[in-house]
Amino acid sequence: MITANTEWPVLCAPLCAHQDAFAEWASRARTDGAVAYVDKPEGWTSFDCVARLRSTLKQRRVGHAGTLDPLATGVLVICLGKATKAVRQYQETTKTYTVVGKLGATTSTDDRGSAEEVNPQATIRMQEISAPEIAEALQEFIGEQVQIPPTYSAIKHSGKPQYTLARNGREFVVRPRIISIYSITDVMVSLPFVSLTMECSSGTYVRSVIRDLGAKLGVGGYVWQLRRTRVGEVYESQTISMQTYNTLVTTSEVYS
Repeated sequence: MITANTEWPVLCAPLCAHQDAFAEWASRARTDGAVAYVDKPEGWTSFDCVARLRSTLKQRRVGHAGTLDPLATGVLVICLGKATKAVRQYQETTKTYTVVGKLGATTSTDDRGSAEEVNPQATIRMQEISAPEIAEALQEFIGEQVQIPPTYSAIKHSGKPQYTLARNGREFVVRPRIISIYSITDVMVSLPFVSLTMECSSGTYVRSVIRDLGAKLGVGGYVWQLRRTRVGEVYESQTISMQTYNTLVTTSEVYS
C-alpha cells in the first residue's frame, strides 16, 4: 500500500478547533501550498468542493485526489498550490467505502440518480435469493480483476468525461480496467438492500461492483448509498464538512 506522506500543512478536524491555526493554514494555501481533508456532502460534485476552495483562497492551482460521485459522500483530499504535486500520491492509495446497494432493479447510472428499470423475471428471482447466497457471491469479487466502469463516469474519452458523452447520446466504448478488491466485510442483508464495507485499489468503481453483483444474482442492482471512509491514511474522522469550512472562512475573514 502506498502511503501519501506530504510536507504541506493539512486542514483537518483537529486543526479546526484553533482559529489562528486555520488562518495560518489559509495563508499558506494562498501563497505556497496546502492540503484539505474534506467530507464531501451529498449533492455536491467533487469539482464543487474544489471550486469553493479555489474561490475563497484565491489559489488557481487546486486539484482533488479522486472523484466522488455527486450522490456519494465522504473523504475528498484537495491539494492547493504547490501541494498539487501530492495529488498522485493520494490517488494511488487504497480506499475504503461503505455502501448500500439495492437489488432487484437497474438504472442507467448504476445508482439512484436515474430511474429504475425492473425486469419481471428479476422480481420472481428476488423471492428465491437468500442472504448466504448474496454473501457467497460477494466473496467472488475479492482479488484482482477486470472491471467495466459505469457508462456514466468521469473517465475521459478524447478529453470529455463519459457522463457528458452519455448524456448527449454519443456512442463510445467503455474501456475496462484492472482493479483489486482486498476485502468485503460487514455484509448485512435486508432485501432488497444489502450493505457492506469494501477495501479496494485506486480506480475501483463501487457502482460497478453492485451492478455486477446484481447481474451475477440474476436480479440487477445499483448503488443506493455510498460513502468513502478512508483514502490511504486519511480517515473520515479527520475530515471537515464544507459547512465547517465556510464558517472558518467567514470568521477568519479569508475573503479579505
